Amino acid sequence: MTRRRSELQVLPGDILRQYSEEEVSGLVAQWLAAFGTNRHGVNEKAFMWHIFSGARYPSLSGSAALEQYKQQVATEYIVLSNDRKVAFATNSLPESSSLSDYYVFPSNLAWTMAFTHEDGWLGPYFARHANFEQLDDANKAKLQKAREAEEAKQMGWR
Repeated sequence: MTRRRSELQVLPGDILRQYSEEEVSGLVAQWLAAFGTNRHGVNEKAFMWHIFSGARYPSLSGSAALEQYKQQVATEYIVLSNDRKVAFATNSLPESSSLSDYYVFPSNLAWTMAFTHEDGWLGPYFARHANFEQLDDANKAKLQKAREAEEAKQMGWR
């Protein structure tokens, strides 16, 4: 009997594309390079968010994390499963997903949000990249450019 994988879901927004296994491995490596450089002594192999719960990288947790997360903008958001097998891009800041433990971040990793199966006890966690201001400014500029392009398109420009 073949086991069917449950369909990926994210709310709000649409899944724009799914990443290949190789791309997922690259995303995990990039995420760990940004947020997991001091991960020794925590079991990040089970849950990468242990980096935050183990105080190996500065982060906010619980409602403070959610408040910061809701203020983030980007043209696209990456959702990465904790099992390091699935990742996809979406066009809206996710509020929920069919994944139980997952990470949301923009492609330049300006910040990350870790949603945990322990929500309310451990997590969720929000962390900023060490170069947050510069990366966030780049995200805002990219978003502004996308808005201007959409406005021009609606006016008949190509």
